[in-house]
Amino acid sequence: MSSLYIAHVNHENGEVQTVEQHSENTAELCRAFAVPEMEDVLYAIGLMHDIGKYQKGFQRRIRGENIRIEHSGCGALAAKKRYPNAMGLMMEYCIAGHHSGIPDGGNLSDTPDMSTLCGRMKREFEDYCVYEQSLALPNVGEAAFMQFLAGDCNRDVARLVDKFAFLTRYAYSCLVDADSLDTAKFCSSERPGNLQADFQTCLEQVNRRLQSFVCRTDLQRTRALLQQQVFQKTDQAGEIYLMNMPTGSGKTLCSVKWALERALRGHKKRIIYIIPYNSIIDQTCEEFERLFKGCAELLRHQSTFSYEDREEYSEEYRAAAKCAAENWDAPFIITTAVQFFESVYSNKRGKLRKLHNVSDSILIFDEAHLMPVEYLQPCLQAVAYITRYLNSEAVFLTATMPDYERLIRQYAVSDSKIIHLVDDRTQFYKFKRCSYEYLGKEAQETLISRAAEFPSSLIIVNQKRSARELYEACPGRKYHLSTYMTAEDRKRVIDALKEDLKMLEKDYPDGKDVPADRRMMVISTSLIEAGVDLDFCAVFRELAGLDNILQAGGRCNREGKREHAKTFIFEFSESSRRSVSDEKCNLTRGLIMHYPDISCTESVEEYYERYFFMRQEEIRSHTLSQSCRNIQSIPFQEYADKFELIGDRTVSVVVPQNDECRHLLEILEYTGMGTIRKLQKYTCTLQLWEFNDLVRQHAVKEAGAGVWYLANMDYYDKNLGIVFEAKDYFI
Repeated sequence: MSSLYIAHVNHENGEVQTVEQHSENTAELCRAFAVPEMEDVLYAIGLMHDIGKYQKGFQRRIRGENIRIEHSGCGALAAKKRYPNAMGLMMEYCIAGHHSGIPDGGNLSDTPDMSTLCGRMKREFEDYCVYEQSLALPNVGEAAFMQFLAGDCNRDVARLVDKFAFLTRYAYSCLVDADSLDTAKFCSSERPGNLQADFQTCLEQVNRRLQSFVCRTDLQRTRALLQQQVFQKTDQAGEIYLMNMPTGSGKTLCSVKWALERALRGHKKRIIYIIPYNSIIDQTCEEFERLFKGCAELLRHQSTFSYEDREEYSEEYRAAAKCAAENWDAPFIITTAVQFFESVYSNKRGKLRKLHNVSDSILIFDEAHLMPVEYLQPCLQAVAYITRYLNSEAVFLTATMPDYERLIRQYAVSDSKIIHLVDDRTQFYKFKRCSYEYLGKEAQETLISRAAEFPSSLIIVNQKRSARELYEACPGRKYHLSTYMTAEDRKRVIDALKEDLKMLEKDYPDGKDVPADRRMMVISTSLIEAGVDLDFCAVFRELAGLDNILQAGGRCNREGKREHAKTFIFEFSESSRRSVSDEKCNLTRGLIMHYPDISCTESVEEYYERYFFMRQEEIRSHTLSQSCRNIQSIPFQEYADKFELIGDRTVSVVVPQNDECRHLLEILEYTGMGTIRKLQKYTCTLQLWEFNDLVRQHAVKEAGAGVWYLANMDYYDKNLGIVFEAKDYFI
């Protein structure tokens, strides 16, 4: 054993894996993962990544000596010596950071004690040249690689920087997953099986569901014709597809059928369904699990969901899903936009490990209009690069579609192959379930009185405190929803009000003569606007962006059973209430004055045209290439640390509302260990200043690992969520 250069030791059976064996295995996996243009580059990266383990100091450490030895920098130095220019630089970034994360490039004046790539490349290492006797570094054609890298950048430095950074993160993803898989295979005696899906059977299930819908009404016939436009284009090869379909036209089912058709036609490995928020993912997951039962094992990956405590799944399924969540090696994935884009722009091993498995995929972006404008350019670039360079296809799905073709060409890839799946929009008006009426400024009492006239009404406001005040002022049967409440309580409330709405419809199908004690009112923030399948007689929406208002309108008369249904737009008249005067609200006011019907196509187009035009400077400012002008100094870590899709400065606070939550907190507090993901359903979200207010009142404590919890349950109400003043006690 002393003559061997050891990479790993299997502590279960004492076997050793040599550096040569691990390096060659990793290189082969890297090549298998890579797109054809990068196979040779990835093979070389895999082969060199661990040559620092040929240092004598590392060999002493792996044999039990308690010393620290850095090994990642050696492979980076070897790559710099062996491979020239941009190709060698990409290898340096990947190999130097294959444990700690892709480093910032830095600059030539950086010193060895600095964590930048330039700093690390100046460090001294023990002799590792013995690797040359075991590992034969391949010749890699620089000309072909440079053609792939720079061929379509049109001598644009910013474009080159962004593309190089993307491909470096992709190469890093291939490397760290290959490294992890080979290490796990050697060191673990047992690995969970893979999740499975039969796309052909899934498609048959979807077709049966669609065929079960009988087209009796004009609206149903129009829905079928609209979907047929999409299905007729499943043979058209493109990169990004735009599916603009009105609320109630069956977008979700339509998009999944299209995705399955394209996946089968193009032999794609997986379908990834991307949803904007955690709060709306439950309904989609439940729908897909029912639809694909028996033919697809879904991977659900979001921060607020844990397979470990879901008893409805078998132990084998939970183990396979937990393993697949590490690298997205699964055929059908449902995730959030935050998880997706923050993984693409991460520099860390754990997150970036997923990126290479986004290749050869069909990506469905549900409610695509909700991409945050601050990070619109990097989001569009990510989709354009994945579809252009990684052999994937994407579809943007929404009822209020911005001019994404122009935006993609302006901010991402100018010649991206974009296909509109719905050309004829002349029948969209048939899906209009309600009209929109602007009430102007309304007093709280007047608003409540108006809403109380309807059997069921939904009031959506911009601020959580407004929702609470309205709820407390409302009489009768009422519900409240906001992120002051835990996910567990929000789900409880949504389930209860769904049942209430169903019973109301059953007992009073015509909506007439509903007694006061059966009329119901829901007061919510915008979290209810997308992905929550509810139907109200009337909706009241505080003035906001047009996209918010039209999404709110989608909850009004959703089933189309009522004539003359209305969504009312209002502003609060109370002087004490903070007025909202942002750009979106101002644009919407102008459109209300100009268009008799603000939901018309022309109104939506003008809204987005003006909104994106006003934000051009902001859109460009958040792109990585704005931070550097050359590929040697790309700030991978700095950019990743700043990349937050949801930019509000918020803090999550755990509410110990049952024994399970209290037990999880105790484990975390006393051992410093525990599954934080399991606590997500017991968390609520606060603005930083609200959190600080609770800290001053000694109402929150830290449990460890950066997790804060509510120490005094008097500050929580299951219907209102977090309250900021404890209850008064009289003795």
